[in-house]
Amino acid sequence: MKPEHSTRFAAVHGSVAADDGLVPADDDSAPADDERSSGPSVCHPAVALCGHLAETLGSRRKLLVAFSGGLDSTVLLDALVFLRQRQWPDLTIRAVYIHHGLSVHADDWAAHCLAQCHSRDVGFQSIPVLVNPASAGLEGAAREARYLALQQALLPGETLVTAQHLDDQSETFLLALKRGSGPTGLSAMAASTPFHGHELLRPLLDWSRGQLQEYALQRELRWIEDDSNRDERFDRNFLRRQILPLLTRRWPHFTQAVARSARLCAEQEALLDELLQETLGLLTSPDGSLDLAPMMAMSASRRGALLRRWLAGAGTRMPAKDQLERLWTEVALSRPDAEPRFQLADRQVRRFRRRLYILPLWPSLKELIIPWTETSRPLTLPNGLGCLQRAPSGAAVRAAGEDEKITVRFAAAGTLHIVGRRHGRQIKKLWQELGIAPWLRERTPMLFYNEVLIAAPGIFTTREGQAQDDKRVWHIEWLCDKNGNGQ
Repeated sequence: MKPEHSTRFAAVHGSVAADDGLVPADDDSAPADDERSSGPSVCHPAVALCGHLAETLGSRRKLLVAFSGGLDSTVLLDALVFLRQRQWPDLTIRAVYIHHGLSVHADDWAAHCLAQCHSRDVGFQSIPVLVNPASAGLEGAAREARYLALQQALLPGETLVTAQHLDDQSETFLLALKRGSGPTGLSAMAASTPFHGHELLRPLLDWSRGQLQEYALQRELRWIEDDSNRDERFDRNFLRRQILPLLTRRWPHFTQAVARSARLCAEQEALLDELLQETLGLLTSPDGSLDLAPMMAMSASRRGALLRRWLAGAGTRMPAKDQLERLWTEVALSRPDAEPRFQLADRQVRRFRRRLYILPLWPSLKELIIPWTETSRPLTLPNGLGCLQRAPSGAAVRAAGEDEKITVRFAAAGTLHIVGRRHGRQIKKLWQELGIAPWLRERTPMLFYNEVLIAAPGIFTTREGQAQDDKRVWHIEWLCDKNGNGQ
């Protein structure tokens, strides 16, 4: 570990004096009386933090710590190990370092984290990630890559634990304020939140960076000082280095007041969730789609609140106000014969038969032609669409002739004559009559002999593919789920 990126502090003996400064009665940043008394004790940082973690963790015993090697996560990891040694020997702790590769020192930092975990008998994993700044800026892309890697690293029954603290909460609140966020954004970070089938826990939100440093000094910890934290081109660093010190000099309890405001916003959002839960349940079908008809008569504010909760329930990134308005006008209110779509990060919102659907961003398969040369074997389809196979049962079609090349495609054009109907139909009209949503039409495999469409197995068979009693018959089965995704 290079000395400029890791600092060792001498032990500090004795207690740390609390702030006894008087706060003027009209100072809006002063914490309420109950908040003054309920904050974490700083008399004995290690013991106080150990007790706080025990209370916060409750019955959780399997933890995955997001460990960067910086001050905050080093204190968190050390305190958890301290808790395991003193009180909970059954506490299972693993640590993950996310290797963004954005610094020339990243390998050294990973080695430092490994050594810190090894000395504490903590399982360690370093996960390299690829950061694409074009998607959400460098900060946003790094955050997305980090949380995706953490999601994939979690084992069954584990809780993800991160080290955001009181000062981080203020930064998050101010960044949301800068973006013009509403109560949801101003709720900042919750102490506990669902995380892809697990739980994300932030047990240090009531502790300031100063208190964490006192702990580190008392325990003689070593941590990484990331040189990028001094780069004020990044908004969070600018707030941390320039704005928050100025605000706290003027109003010493500013961070506590911000945390209180964030909690109040979160409470208002929770109340709104409760009030809208029944309505959202009535509007949402088992497949997750949203009924548009009742929403047409709603006020814009009520409709927007329902749309946000519907999107949040599907794990979609929250849209800005103008995005939400565009989603409504460009998708929900588009003409009846349109096939509108609106992209939100890695999802798309589409409409079909007066319902909205949240879908992945699937690649186009329209130009794809897949030869099926050995029909005695199943044909694996791309993009998780399952497979086609000949089977004892399934769509009955005439067997291909020796001079007919068999292919599978995902697009067709023109007028079709299908078995069971007297008149031909344009394929777009046929899809509509069959109730197949536009995005499923583009993901439905169609069987061709040479250039002739024979069948969309399980959906329709054309006259050209109709089975004849006096000729060989194949039964073609498409193994997939109800959304056209392979099982």
